[in-house]
Amino acid sequence: MSSPVAERPRTAADLLQFADLADVDQFIDGLRKFESGEWTPDQFKVYRLNRGAYGQRQTDVNMLRIKLPAGVASAAQLEALGDAAEKYSRGFGHVTTRQNLQLHFCQLDRMPDLMRDLAEAGLTTKEACGNTVRNVTGCPMAGACAGEAFDVTPVAHAIAREFVRRPEFQSLPRKFKIALSGCSDDCAMGAINDVGLIATVVDGVRGFRMKVAGGLSTTPNGAHLLHEFLPIDRVLGAIEAVIRTFDAHGNRQNRMRARLKYVVRKHGEAGFRLLYDNALAEVRAAGRELQPIDLADGESLSRSRTLPLAPTGDHAALGEGAGEPLARFRASNVRAQKQRGFVAVTVRLVRGDATSAQFRGLADLARRFGDGMARFTIDQNLLLRFVPEARIAELHAGLAAIGLAEAGAGTIVDVTSCPGAETCNLAVTGSRELASAVTARLGEDDALALAASAAGLSVKVSGCPNSCGQHHVAAIGFHGGMRRVGGRVIPEYTLHLGGGIDATGATFGRTVIKVPARRAPAALVKLLELYEAKKAPGEDALTFFRRIPDDAVKAAVAALVKIDEATAPAEDFFDLGDTREFEVKTGVGECAV
Repeated sequence: MSSPVAERPRTAADLLQFADLADVDQFIDGLRKFESGEWTPDQFKVYRLNRGAYGQRQTDVNMLRIKLPAGVASAAQLEALGDAAEKYSRGFGHVTTRQNLQLHFCQLDRMPDLMRDLAEAGLTTKEACGNTVRNVTGCPMAGACAGEAFDVTPVAHAIAREFVRRPEFQSLPRKFKIALSGCSDDCAMGAINDVGLIATVVDGVRGFRMKVAGGLSTTPNGAHLLHEFLPIDRVLGAIEAVIRTFDAHGNRQNRMRARLKYVVRKHGEAGFRLLYDNALAEVRAAGRELQPIDLADGESLSRSRTLPLAPTGDHAALGEGAGEPLARFRASNVRAQKQRGFVAVTVRLVRGDATSAQFRGLADLARRFGDGMARFTIDQNLLLRFVPEARIAELHAGLAAIGLAEAGAGTIVDVTSCPGAETCNLAVTGSRELASAVTARLGEDDALALAASAAGLSVKVSGCPNSCGQHHVAAIGFHGGMRRVGGRVIPEYTLHLGGGIDATGATFGRTVIKVPARRAPAALVKLLELYEAKKAPGEDALTFFRRIPDDAVKAAVAALVKIDEATAPAEDFFDLGDTREFEVKTGVGECAV
């Protein structure tokens, strides 16, 4: 339960303290019970998932998921993440579409030490997995965006604190996701969350439009409007009522039909509202309907600066001489803040990855050029804010020195992907490898102009239909599968077109055709050629792909889709990045335990 406003922390370090060392002691106790045989593997599985430890397709190792509410991390926390990746994982971490950081190939017997190291930096893994309230996501530009109603970061953090470690919410029917956007375009994708909060101001009162029951997976569903306007002091109570409704009425017999969206489908919007009203009455009776949230906490997360600083030192000279790379970087990765003289700089993390050394380098750059903070983004990048405009060249040079000065953030070459078959039991294909292959293909000479013409398109890849890579809401989405060709199988991708999220809600891309995995990058180029040939004057690429008939798309890629065992080149029977012939190796996932 939330603390009174007067007792809430105020320093940046305290505001980013979400850990509790007792969690580590509890994990050690659970691990002891499992290793002694007191707990069965299934009992321990539920226990470790609630503490962020998720199984991989490789035996005897786990992925550990670290929660970063609203994506915010201090420079010191970036260093702790880098140290953890080096000491306990494979030397790099993976940023997810929920602003988490995942470390793979972690040994179970070393988890307590890993969790303790993270906790000492204020970082928690509690309820990062399992049937719990997951990481609360938020707009990474919150507090710096000129179009926002107000800074939603303190609200996201208050929600995270309110619902973590609540005993009554440790075993929900399924996972529960919350996202907050600062402006009407819903940049945090509340439309595909169980609760989506979109900031607004009505008659001088700050609050939110509240949507519920969005979600993706194999059956995507756009969120429904529950409150046209909800004042800030009613947010925590309203969310608790939604969670209580979900807990009471979610499907516990079939975990694959257990998300909140299925509760709304079963009872209808009117029926769900009645259930919600009853739950809200319980919250009111418990004295939790009205709870203040201090928006001033957002100011404590950024250092105060009044004047941009002048370039200094060797980095300045290097940056000013960077020429075209710096110009491209400015065009795609730099965004003006509402604070005059400052910019937010997106650091593009290819495939969402950053090495231990890069995390430490980012921490140094955040201190030297920004506000000492970083924000992970839902498109798997990282944002440095409050960078004086006059020092962009210096920062660019510093990023180049650690291998993170890639331009193209937020463009068609900045592909989102899930971890895929590299580590996930449910994945069929190597989605990360397709993401890399698409980016590489769009960088070839014959595709540069095409990519520039359709730069605003989003490309997202999932290794299976479950949409962890959010392919349903991509302008061009791919999800992995397989096709039998004679007596063999090939990896392939289903193509989705026209998805996206904006102020009107979620639009889910339609499925059009299936393409062999090795040919998917070429298919994307064919789509861009189709756009160039058939677009109306001034028509943007997303509008085009939403209205172009499926038959035209199929015709454009027909030569790439046709395949038979006798004439197919050998490479078609290998997934991207693999040296062994493709075979389907899926296992039992832990998403619905």
